[in-house]
Amino acid sequence: MLIALLYLILGGAYLLVVPLLLFFYMQKRWYTCGSFERGFMYFLVFFFFPGLLLLAPFINYRPQRRQIEA
Repeated sequence: MLIALLYLILGGAYLLVVPLLLFFYMQKRWYTCGSFERGFMYFLVFFFFPGLLLLAPFINYRPQRRQIEA
């Protein structure tokens, strides 16, 4: 029973928790990060792709609205 619970916790973290945290991190840092950090983000997207694919229908990927100064 303990092994099944461990698999459930690790699977939930891999498919739901970490990709959701990754999405919020990328949303906050996407336009201000450096080249190394962007490469690391690409690695994380590749690594957690199944979870991001699972969350994709519920996440808004549109870019931020531009501020036009008058």
